[in-house]
Amino acid sequence: MSTIFDTFIAPPCDDQIDILHQDEHLVLINKPAGLLSLSGKNPHNLDSVHHRLVQIFPGCTLVHRLDFGTSGLMVVARNKAINAALCQQFSQRTVSKVYSALLCGHLDNNEGVIDAAIAKEPALFPLMSICAIHGKPARSRYQVIERFYRKLENGTLLPLTRVQLTPETGRTHQLRIHCQQLGHPILGCDLYGGRVLPGTEQTPRLMLHASELHFVHPISGEPISARHACPF
Repeated sequence: MSTIFDTFIAPPCDDQIDILHQDEHLVLINKPAGLLSLSGKNPHNLDSVHHRLVQIFPGCTLVHRLDFGTSGLMVVARNKAINAALCQQFSQRTVSKVYSALLCGHLDNNEGVIDAAIAKEPALFPLMSICAIHGKPARSRYQVIERFYRKLENGTLLPLTRVQLTPETGRTHQLRIHCQQLGHPILGCDLYGGRVLPGTEQTPRLMLHASELHFVHPISGEPISARHACPF
């Protein structure tokens, strides 16, 4: 079995977590880009969503995570019973998540499905890979919002496509690797080709934002439809 060495050290994140809703059972937040969801084993990676929130809401636990570079909506449980109830919704896939993203290049089709199994690559950590044999099933839907060009400082035009992404499964790096598989990586994605095109190298962040989260409140039974506008 390969030993995984994680040498990543997160740069300081000065952006604050926006608390969008709170009650005695759960907290709904907007995570800034560049903040870990959970503290790492390396003491330099202590700062995280969980580390910050547990100071305000003792005993709170994460139900799901967003990648370090991804911003957007997260629901956080305030006790173990709520965590278990929300985790059940995630595992049963009754939670609906929608992401906004900027992809490199112009997509040919206005919508489609990416169905490609994803496997861990221990020797290439933290990279994941598409692997039909060893991978776990993974499926994402995309819908084009707009195609446009961004003018760079040197005057060249960078073709980009704004899309809405809906993951039907929840694999690590799923949207990032699926967009690469589509031939149009997410702009700013350092792991899966989003800084390869000329003019994309200095992109300030991963252009991926969790813009919608739909679930049922585990106590009231009320459907919660959270939306947070895309910041890019």
